[in-house]
Amino acid sequence: MSRVLEYDVGAAVASERFGVETLLPPGVTPAMRLREGLKIDVIELDEEKIIFDFVGADVSLANALRRIMLAEVPTMAIETVYIWDNSSLLHDEVLAHRLGLVPLNADPDKFDFLDGPDDQPTDQNTLVFRIDARCGNRPPEGETDQSDPRWRRDPDAPYTRHIYSSCFEWVPQGNQRERLGEVGPVHDDILLAKLRPGQRIQLEMHCRKGTGKDHAKFQPVATASYRLLPKVTLQPAAQALPNEKKEALVDQCPMNVLDIEDGDLIAARPRDCTMCRECVRKEEHQGMVTLSRVADHFIFSVETVGAIAPEAIVKKAIEVLKEKCKGTLEDIGEYMESTGR
Repeated sequence: MSRVLEYDVGAAVASERFGVETLLPPGVTPAMRLREGLKIDVIELDEEKIIFDFVGADVSLANALRRIMLAEVPTMAIETVYIWDNSSLLHDEVLAHRLGLVPLNADPDKFDFLDGPDDQPTDQNTLVFRIDARCGNRPPEGETDQSDPRWRRDPDAPYTRHIYSSCFEWVPQGNQRERLGEVGPVHDDILLAKLRPGQRIQLEMHCRKGTGKDHAKFQPVATASYRLLPKVTLQPAAQALPNEKKEALVDQCPMNVLDIEDGDLIAARPRDCTMCRECVRKEEHQGMVTLSRVADHFIFSVETVGAIAPEAIVKKAIEVLKEKCKGTLEDIGEYMESTGR
């Protein structure tokens, strides 16, 4: 189902042949609609994911919000790895790349950006972690519990030590311990490398503040997507069907969107519609159901990597968008003033 929109005299009107409901009535500008009708409703929220409705906005604004979540909400990530000893099978650059993608539980608001390559690391802009792990001929004392997911041991084979993100050792700088509390990897069970007897990994990692437009490791989200709200319209011909054919039409939908209430067909769960068109695929069901989308109702789904709470990502993205708009208005004002307009 296409989302192509036709714009005419400042009013965005969706073409009916694309199955998109009219976004704005004639004479109503997008700015007027945005000021009067913008609404955000949270549908689902937990520690890892937020689903919310973004209603009353143009697709350009919805996509701007999505792209800001991906590329302009800052986080902390490993930037530089100093490797003193690495006798594992992983090359230094491969190991450093794996370390850089480990999400860190550190509040980016408590850190400054590095101004450039010549800016010196301080306790205000850098976190330091170390790993010093070696593999002997047997598991370290106290780490042989078979139920511990960090360690695996085959009694019939030489011992292999699994190096997980739990091996990160934070080295606080300055007053970081008092200012930050405890920081470290979001998850302790991320596998980094495997060591055989006699092998060792000894390194130091420096973390800095950055955004997704610098590198994907700074992205706070695993996914950030939106879709238009489906609109399922039952035609009078569908209501005139006998009960057994109504039930057949209800059963035809694999997402269980349709239902029967007091003898009438209803779209009970339109949000679950995937536009698969199974309800209109059979010849006897042609013209019974019309599928379209509401052009100014976006269903956002944002999943965090764990460094920042999902609702905080949305709030920060809105703040970034507001600052970008303010900057644009200031630039326009300066241009108008300089040209005497």
